[in-house]
Amino acid sequence: MDIQLLTVWIRARAEQLRAARDRGATSTELAVLAGALLLGAGLLVTAIRSKLLEKIGIIDGG
Repeated sequence: MDIQLLTVWIRARAEQLRAARDRGATSTELAVLAGALLLGAGLLVTAIRSKLLEKIGIIDGG
């Protein structure tokens, strides 16, 4: 997973959530946007973790 791509995607979803809240979206719409944002954050954590484990493996491997 590309960390930069996920970061841009999360920023776009956060902005979309702010805009929806400002225009008075329903709670269901806000919940869907928040869920997508949380999913993206989880994917970002997984991508960072795998990248770090890869780097640690390179250091340990010599």
